[in-house]
Amino acid sequence: MPVPGFLPRWALPATALAAAISQPVAADTLREALAQVYRSNPTLTGTRAGLRATDEEVNIARAQGLPELSADASYNRFVKRSANAFTSPKEAAGASATVVVPLYEGGFVRNSIRAAKARVEQGRASLQSTEGDVFAQAVAAYMDVIRDTAIVDLNANNVKVLGTDLQASRDRFEVGDLTRTDVAQSEARLSIARSDLQQAQAALDASRQAYLEVVGKFPDNLQPPPPLPPLPATPEDAVDIAIAANPDLAAATQAARAADYDIGVAESFRLPRLRAAGTGDYTDYRGTLAGGAAAVKQVDKTATLSVTASIPLYQGGGPAARVRQAQARRSQALERRTATERSVIARVRTAFSRYQAALGVIQSSQAAVSANELALEGVRAEQGVGNRNVLDVLNAEQELLNARSTLVSARREAYVAGFELLAAMGHAQAKDLGLDAGPLYDPIASYRRTHSIIWDWDGDPTPRPVATSTRGQPSISAVTLRSPVATPAK
Repeated sequence: MPVPGFLPRWALPATALAAAISQPVAADTLREALAQVYRSNPTLTGTRAGLRATDEEVNIARAQGLPELSADASYNRFVKRSANAFTSPKEAAGASATVVVPLYEGGFVRNSIRAAKARVEQGRASLQSTEGDVFAQAVAAYMDVIRDTAIVDLNANNVKVLGTDLQASRDRFEVGDLTRTDVAQSEARLSIARSDLQQAQAALDASRQAYLEVVGKFPDNLQPPPPLPPLPATPEDAVDIAIAANPDLAAATQAARAADYDIGVAESFRLPRLRAAGTGDYTDYRGTLAGGAAAVKQVDKTATLSVTASIPLYQGGGPAARVRQAQARRSQALERRTATERSVIARVRTAFSRYQAALGVIQSSQAAVSANELALEGVRAEQGVGNRNVLDVLNAEQELLNARSTLVSARREAYVAGFELLAAMGHAQAKDLGLDAGPLYDPIASYRRTHSIIWDWDGDPTPRPVATSTRGQPSISAVTLRSPVATPAK
């Protein structure tokens, strides 16, 4: 949850991003991509399964403090009996039942349950962290496809423009208005542009494959992303919110708490244990006792009640070693929490810095694009009156292309850095995004579903894959989709 006093200062309601993402559009949107990720990304579905396994640790720990009931059955046939035992039976069938009730386990059960519950809380926080990380990967992949598609279009258009320039240079060379050097410069610049186009297409292919890996389908006419919600005005504000809400830090805190309970578990090995037991036995000699004499009972029934105290006196130093080991692991967990806090702070400040820098680059690039457009128009006009040469025009076109490419990349960087800042602050989970992905996974409901089950024969259906495979997705290359631009004839 946000730190009290910070939310009003920069207005980051949990529904702001949801409202922005929920705008309906015709083609693939970021909201649809994130919903697809939430439903079928294997990292997310696998983490949910791992949390369900962690939930069961509570039941396993609790079971050690519940009564145990066992039964035995036997059949014996005495093929060689003692000659001096006149009442020796020829055969016997018997059954026994035993119930053992733990009365005191030195704190073993109690601390085991508490440690298991703390690790469940740790798992829930880790699931939230995984959601934020996977969504950040999806946003980055989404923006990479948009960026690389735009860069491919810019380079393809540059190839067309340079092709037209080359044809014009050749025409002017034929009439003696330009030299062979001017034509060679145009040819060289066109060849470089074609090479750049091929590299841009290959980069787009890589981005499309990364998108397929995270989202589970190829991108289809991706729409511009919605605006991000307002972000903190200062890195200090962002850090304060992250300290309170970052799920990685919450998970590390719960891990340290569980390690503290583990010390109690270790200490229980040197304390007494008290158990109560009851045993009932039934034996039927099947009429073979003393030749079936009526005076001899052919059925034997016994019952026993007992209380057992086990007091450890010396165990070779094992309990002390367990305690020291648990204490060391508690210390390790505390240090990991500090390391996680450092990592979170660095991540927040880095994302904030990248976001601010990208905003500055966007502003500068927009000015550069406008200036380069004006410069190119002027250079072309000056070339027409003989004040500029072909190389001046080619350079102006290249500078305009570079400025536009920088602007596209900066927009991608700003959006991705802004979303990563949201994730670092703990505001990029499914509950914050308002995804249209059906009911959200509820780890608490999953925990409660099995928490009260003490029946030994319960189980879930056979596990089957939840995440979707991408093997059936067709391999479509941006390089082969686009026709190469033919060289104008000489």
